[in-house]
Amino acid sequence: MSWKLWTRPEKRSALMSQETIRFQHTPYDGSSHPFTVGLKPISEGEWLEPDAFLVPHLAEKDRLVSERRDAVFRAEDGTEEAQQEVLALIVENLNRYHSKTHKFVANRVVIAGRGPVVDLSSKPALLTAARLVQEDLVLMRPGPDGYRLAAASLSFPSSWSLAEKFSKSMSAIHETVPGFNGKRMGVMVARLFDNLKVGQYVCRFNWSIYPDDELYNPKPHRIDLRDSDSVLSRLFLRVERQTLRRLPGSGDIIFTIKIHHDPLRALEAHPDREQLAGQLRTQLMVLDPDQLRYKGLANARDELARALSELFTSEAGVM
Repeated sequence: MSWKLWTRPEKRSALMSQETIRFQHTPYDGSSHPFTVGLKPISEGEWLEPDAFLVPHLAEKDRLVSERRDAVFRAEDGTEEAQQEVLALIVENLNRYHSKTHKFVANRVVIAGRGPVVDLSSKPALLTAARLVQEDLVLMRPGPDGYRLAAASLSFPSSWSLAEKFSKSMSAIHETVPGFNGKRMGVMVARLFDNLKVGQYVCRFNWSIYPDDELYNPKPHRIDLRDSDSVLSRLFLRVERQTLRRLPGSGDIIFTIKIHHDPLRALEAHPDREQLAGQLRTQLMVLDPDQLRYKGLANARDELARALSELFTSEAGVM
């Protein structure tokens, strides 16, 4: 999401509160590693994660659905019951664990902070469910070629297109991910999908570095920092929090993706900047050429590593 969005009057309260949720998740701190599965168990109460950006993120979803619905929502015929199941589970979870942000009145949900009022009878059900939460919702259905993307409300993609991936298998979806197919990672993911039990909740993180903080980011990006100054002020850490849960009725898997954006320049004032900058630099330096190209950092890694080094080799100024 661009900074221009935060200047709208209805977004100012969210802008003021962003300081409290920066660096909410820092998978680059050594707790996980890129291009690995890295699934960890979570509790039912941790499945969904509404935060101070709830209202503007939902507003952005509504805008995208209104302006480019085919780009952000797709569903195969025959997924209607599974979509309804997802909606029911999300409503149940919000009602139980997130009553401060979601108020239920008859067949409607009122989002706190002047958010939308969502009619739960609206169709398609997966799109209605996605209008309640910041997470994107992807329905994965088993088939002869493994699990495939059978339905999705995907408003905030990270360098991939729903139109291109719709109805494709896991292996086809990840064909451009270095090391996924033909190696251990793809086999492990397939096994995890097959063995995920009803009632299990698992989570993983992915991070990338982007030249902006637009939420809707379907196109691959390339960052070139050669001969650039003020490296940190130009870039954003984009963290994906991904969860998996098997639907008890259909047996499908609901895959959620929530986006977090942190300006890299905010590291300068972070109390743990030395650890975070050092670990991020370490992860950057172990990426191989294919991984760097995939993350759009082939022409940025060295300059970025140098800028990060300055945060833990000298006194960094306060923003």
